[in-house]
Amino acid sequence: MTDWQTAFAEIQRGSDEILLEQELIDKLKLGKPLKIKAGFDPTAPDLHLGHTVLINKLRTFQKLGHEVIFLIGDFTGMIGDPTGKNVTRKPLTKEQVLANAETYKEQVFKILDKEKTTVRFNSEWMDELGAAGMIKLAANQTVARMLERDDFKKRYANGQPIAIHEFLYPLAQGWDSVALESDVELGGTDQRFNLLMGRELQKSEGQTPQTVLMMPLLEGLDGVQKMSKSLENYIGITDSPNEMFGKVMSISDELMWRYYDLLSFHSIEHIAGLKSQVEQGANPRDIKILLAKEIIERFHDNKAAEKAHQDFIQRFQKNAIPDDLPELSIALPEDGFAIGNLLKEAELVASTSEAMRMIKQGAVKINGDKVTDNKLVIDSPSEAVYQVGKRKFAKITLS
Repeated sequence: MTDWQTAFAEIQRGSDEILLEQELIDKLKLGKPLKIKAGFDPTAPDLHLGHTVLINKLRTFQKLGHEVIFLIGDFTGMIGDPTGKNVTRKPLTKEQVLANAETYKEQVFKILDKEKTTVRFNSEWMDELGAAGMIKLAANQTVARMLERDDFKKRYANGQPIAIHEFLYPLAQGWDSVALESDVELGGTDQRFNLLMGRELQKSEGQTPQTVLMMPLLEGLDGVQKMSKSLENYIGITDSPNEMFGKVMSISDELMWRYYDLLSFHSIEHIAGLKSQVEQGANPRDIKILLAKEIIERFHDNKAAEKAHQDFIQRFQKNAIPDDLPELSIALPEDGFAIGNLLKEAELVASTSEAMRMIKQGAVKINGDKVTDNKLVIDSPSEAVYQVGKRKFAKITLS
């Protein structure tokens, strides 16, 4: 175990809030391994880099000598976490949840040490709790307390329905902390209510309340919305090396530092050195390449990262993308942008008919990938490099 001050600095890095900081410091000063819990509902088959913000922090605790519990919410996944949703989530079947859980178990060990990670499923204790236990658990809270939760409050005020089972989710997540007797629970900033529920239930059960460590939500490639598969602004950890490289290179220079802070395993001092290089005139693109290679090495290997880099050079730099690449921000219509209209709006073509002709000739590319569908509609926020012919380029942000 390292000394508590060094450990606290590493734990605090990139975090949004720690409740309560002094409690965590007191726990670290004891010099004993702590139980660190983070739960993931397997609602989709693959993890993306947004998920890894928490997993990376678990890795930090693991390297500091603490017990890491990767909790798979196979029970809560069937309820569906209402966090951030303005409609009731559609519950998944047990078969869907278990199938997704298997992929999570495979993917998480690309970051965590398998030999030092405890994988648990919350159905272990939730099934045992049963209907009577769930009713008793529900008696711990009032409807008024549940309506303090921001998303519930907004939906109630707007007259949008809230299903009774949605009130059970925070209680079930909180009971996970009781069952595991966790010392620290990690979660995103949108999980504040649920995380604090764990503290409340632990107190009522006579346990020492867990410390809550909240990590910021990672913005997706658009730099606006949080990374999400449904918004198609994500980098999946099972993406191919070339996909990863292209997606990382598409993010803005400003967002790049956010990704460094939340995703890189390099030291704070190393990242500060990279920022200093840019301030002294280094091309941010070269720093972004280093980030892309680091991420690819983590989920593939060094050879794959180098190959993706060389492929990028051939596809982009040898096509003479200018260093002073025009950057445009364009409002995304509700029904999306037809590719021809977008190219015209960006003044990469004079007319939509010219756009159709250039697509037919194979002269239109998005992030180096040739566009073959002249009926393509971009209907979600994104940021990408658009190319028409050999010399017309623009980095377009749709939001």
